[in-house]
Amino acid sequence: MSVFCEVPQAAPVAVFKLSQDFNNDQFPNKVNLGVGAYRTDEGQPWVLPVVKKVEKILVQDESLNHEYLPILGLPDFRSSASKIALGEDSPAILENRVGAAQCLGGTGALKMGAEFLSRFYNGNKNTKTPIYVSAPTWENHNAVFANAGFEDVRPYKYWDAENRGLNFAGFLEDLESCPEHSVFVLHACAHNPTGTDPTQEQWMQIAEVMMRRKLFVFFDSAYQGFASGCLDKDAWAVRYFVSVGFEMFCAQSFSKNFGLYNERVGNLTIVAHDADNLKRVLSQMEKIVRTTWSNPPSQGARIVSITLNTPELFTEWKDNVSTMAGRVLMMRAQLRAKLEALGTPGTWDHITEQIGMFSFTGLNPKQVEYMVKERHVYLMASGRINMCGLTSRNIEYVAESIHEAVTRVQ
Repeated sequence: MSVFCEVPQAAPVAVFKLSQDFNNDQFPNKVNLGVGAYRTDEGQPWVLPVVKKVEKILVQDESLNHEYLPILGLPDFRSSASKIALGEDSPAILENRVGAAQCLGGTGALKMGAEFLSRFYNGNKNTKTPIYVSAPTWENHNAVFANAGFEDVRPYKYWDAENRGLNFAGFLEDLESCPEHSVFVLHACAHNPTGTDPTQEQWMQIAEVMMRRKLFVFFDSAYQGFASGCLDKDAWAVRYFVSVGFEMFCAQSFSKNFGLYNERVGNLTIVAHDADNLKRVLSQMEKIVRTTWSNPPSQGARIVSITLNTPELFTEWKDNVSTMAGRVLMMRAQLRAKLEALGTPGTWDHITEQIGMFSFTGLNPKQVEYMVKERHVYLMASGRINMCGLTSRNIEYVAESIHEAVTRVQ
């Protein structure tokens, strides 16, 4: 009798199960629109040219070793990552009230922020503080905060399914009616999974309500630069909230915009009221990191740090990011055009109005099931597709498959 005999079998992670099913499918024209990673027009992973260049620099640098980094991570990486999010001229940076913790990807940054808040936020109501995540959101948001001990993870209104856009009135309604000091997880840009972001004017209204109602801002920034091709444009919301005086956390991921998916390069940027508060927060972050992964890995952080701190490499990286964003925008335009040319029922302008890696197609679960089983086009049950999975060779087939699903399945 095993001591593990009563351990229940966990359900597989949906997106990875989808990829496994795709890999097992023998159909020659199968298409994977599920996993959230960039692909070239040949359907292949892309190692950014600037990353290859920096990897060669690292190999040839005789001064490097494999000693431990500081607990909070590589200092140059942390400071340059925060500057990318907040802007070099950020008043918070100039006033020495911005700090950071290098984390294991964006998920690790969310985890560190959640663990800290569960211990130190909102007096003695730490884990009873409501955590609000958008409806829908990246599925890991719920689990990260629940696993940090929060007992009340709630949805806030975000997606308007009927109009295939932002339910801004519902969003504001939830901001106005939630308990004071609630934590709101906000997608900095390229909302996952809908691809629908507030306008700058809407962000300003959101900030006004959150400031007035004493709500805590926790940005998740996984797609900076990848959404529009412009780093500054994609960071506008984060920078605006800082400019009007918010203390906040911002979880950053460099998986997408550097293509460093398996290097787990993340950063938790912390904006505090003043340097003294920041110092105490970082001291507690060290304690949390120490009992979690103890010390972060160096390779990915060095790649990002060297790139961000070397002007010619930084320029090349921005060009690489623009290349990825441009291909996504082109696939959006082509998919919409093909669906409209086919006369596919419904409106498809949301395909080009959404931004970033993902598009919320509006397909219902039965239509998704038809796409997978009958057409061998793999996408999430929510109807979310990864635009990078589209190529010049498969986009016609995908458009025809969507048309067939919509016309045959209600």
